[in-house]
Amino acid sequence: MTKTTTRKLRPATNLVHAGTLRSGFGETSEALFLTQGFVYPSAEAAEARFKGEEPGFIYSRYANPTTDMFEKRMCALEGAEDARATASGMAAVAAAIICQVKAGDHVLAARAMFGSCRYIIETLLPRYGVDFTLIDGSKIENWQKAVRPNTKVLFLESPTNPTLEVIDIAAVAKVANSVGAKLIVDNVFATPLFQKPLELGAHIVIYSTTKHIDGHGRCLGGIILSDKQWIDENLHEYFRHTGPGLSPFNSWVMLKGLETLTVRVQQQTANAAKIADFLADHPAVTKVLYPGRADHPQADIVAKQMSGGSTLIAFEVKGGKKATFDVENALEIIQISNNLGDSKSLITHPTTTTHKNLTDEARAELGISDGLLRLSVGLEDVNDLIEDLDTALKAAR
Repeated sequence: MTKTTTRKLRPATNLVHAGTLRSGFGETSEALFLTQGFVYPSAEAAEARFKGEEPGFIYSRYANPTTDMFEKRMCALEGAEDARATASGMAAVAAAIICQVKAGDHVLAARAMFGSCRYIIETLLPRYGVDFTLIDGSKIENWQKAVRPNTKVLFLESPTNPTLEVIDIAAVAKVANSVGAKLIVDNVFATPLFQKPLELGAHIVIYSTTKHIDGHGRCLGGIILSDKQWIDENLHEYFRHTGPGLSPFNSWVMLKGLETLTVRVQQQTANAAKIADFLADHPAVTKVLYPGRADHPQADIVAKQMSGGSTLIAFEVKGGKKATFDVENALEIIQISNNLGDSKSLITHPTTTTHKNLTDEARAELGISDGLLRLSVGLEDVNDLIEDLDTALKAAR
């Protein structure tokens, strides 16, 4: 058994201990319950468990002890009552939206979002009679004007992918509450360490745990966190019957990632802040977008709702697509990849990768130019990273 405490523990402690379930062997590390199903001591016990009259696990598509530990640890970190872990971040996005809408409903979303999220809202939902509106989410009046009586979901990323635009979560939550809608916040870029959407009024928070929570480029995963009533009434049955659950092995990997989340993200963010300052002064760079800088377009909102910057930087280089490709190809330490939140520094050209399916007009609206690069800063020595970027930027010029 695991010892319990009545004290309110700080995030770094919860990331190591929260939700731990020990078997009779008293293992130190969380056990990996790599099993599809579970056995019952009697037919009567099986019946009682399926009726919900007795606690216990039934099938790993529904719930699993290792995954349950991961969900509980994330709840402790996020300040949520309940959670469901999913097979990927996009599984979390899809489930969080689809489980609570029906034909005739309306979804309102900030247009600055990952390409696959836009696919769900722009392409998938209309097939089933769900209407949508995309807006410039940085202006609260746009949310107020676009919300309807039949709006059921408001969706946003903050900071956004890839331009790191920051949206006033508390203000948008008030708009959602005015029509009885639910606000979903994708909090990946801020991480649960630097931004607490539930405390700001959001109703549902989602993560691609593939990113910072794993943090080592190993496994896919996602998670949806909210109050218990919303999960019981909306997500629970959808989750059981459609099967987007996270595998026990990936849950175990995520638990191990959480143990070092604080030290990794803090160091990566410190590195990112120094690199953003370096890039801002570089003659080959025309623009830097970083939430930790005073020149960020929404610096006032950043100061209000974020306790730290980000591990991500967006920057534009002179010379458009050719120059960005030259920079990427000249890098020796920083690797070209569309992933982010890794212990290794990664760079991508959104126009030709993560946001390639958007129209030219849509990319222009979002500020995704041919010269934009998204840099995910890792744990390497920051001076080595700066030298790598400097050499690559000079080579491109």
